[in-house]
Amino acid sequence: MSETEQSRTRWVVKIGSSLLTDHGKGLHHERVRAWCHDILALRDQGIDVVLVSSGAIAEGCARLGLGKRPVETNLQQAAAAVGQVGLVQAYESFFTEKGVHTAQILLTHGELEDRRRYLNARSTMQTLLSLGVVPIVNENDTIATEEICFGDNDTLGALVTNLIEADVFVILTDQDALYTADPTKNPDAERLTEVDADDERLLAMAAPTSSSGLGSGGMYTKVVAAKLASRSGAVTLLASGQEPNVLKRLANNEAIGTRFNPKQAVLSARKRWLIGQLKPKGQIHLDSGAVAKIANEGKSLLSVGAVEVSGEFQRGDLVECLSPDGRKVASGLVNYGSQDVAKILKLPTTEMLDALGYMGEPELIHRDNLVVV
Repeated sequence: MSETEQSRTRWVVKIGSSLLTDHGKGLHHERVRAWCHDILALRDQGIDVVLVSSGAIAEGCARLGLGKRPVETNLQQAAAAVGQVGLVQAYESFFTEKGVHTAQILLTHGELEDRRRYLNARSTMQTLLSLGVVPIVNENDTIATEEICFGDNDTLGALVTNLIEADVFVILTDQDALYTADPTKNPDAERLTEVDADDERLLAMAAPTSSSGLGSGGMYTKVVAAKLASRSGAVTLLASGQEPNVLKRLANNEAIGTRFNPKQAVLSARKRWLIGQLKPKGQIHLDSGAVAKIANEGKSLLSVGAVEVSGEFQRGDLVECLSPDGRKVASGLVNYGSQDVAKILKLPTTEMLDALGYMGEPELIHRDNLVVV
């Protein structure tokens, strides 16, 4: 990497469906043009940008005359296939006016679960940035049925932030900031200008759903995404995409929107992949002593501290570790399948051989494969 490349910073900018669409009439081309000009200005300031863009399904719905986002998965997939063409065309046309190339990258959660493909995606994005290309990332909604039902591009943006180790994650939305309550329902709601990304109180403040009916997320998913992005040390900036020159103003440290500061320790690249890309296959319930050991002392999870198992999983799967009150305290790669874990619950390591008929690793989850949340 050259000295010039090292001196540049990286931003991931996520733009939501409600901003990209013109009241259900397809893409809002003037806004797209304005954001593209802002991104070009950031590049001139030494900031490389990866754009995570929603809007494919919403654009497809407009082109197909479907109105609001359909409930049926097959219609969502069809709309995504139609709308993705128009979405990429719009970005490409505006960027090429200034001689800048774009690249389309469609991802699914399943693709990033594989460590090799995860690293390939990382390498591709880094190469594109080094070539001066603006990568445009979206979920591959045409094939990713589970992602359509439960996913959102806020989470995708945070995962891309971790993937390329970006310095800043920007979420542009139709709200001007995070509030202590829903400002449309509570006149006493207070605007928050700066918060800690891992402050658990933020989740209770966030509105549960989006009001436009065009997207799949809401303020809640944005708070969760900010916390996820913080695991690689990234600052998250949430602001209204309707603000003039919003990206340039954020780059100039203007106090608009809400700033989420990372407070937790930065995770290694492998642990960011583990917690961000893999989906849990089950849960192991812990006693209070085990919770203290792994959360406060950085210890491995042993069978003696496990009291209950739920779900079906195999050796090497990701499982969640739950406290006695049901709160998730960690996630990790388990050394035994669920049936074997059930046989060794509450047992000390010295009794595992008799219970199982064989002896594998002494830990249920080794600390190197365990991420405290």
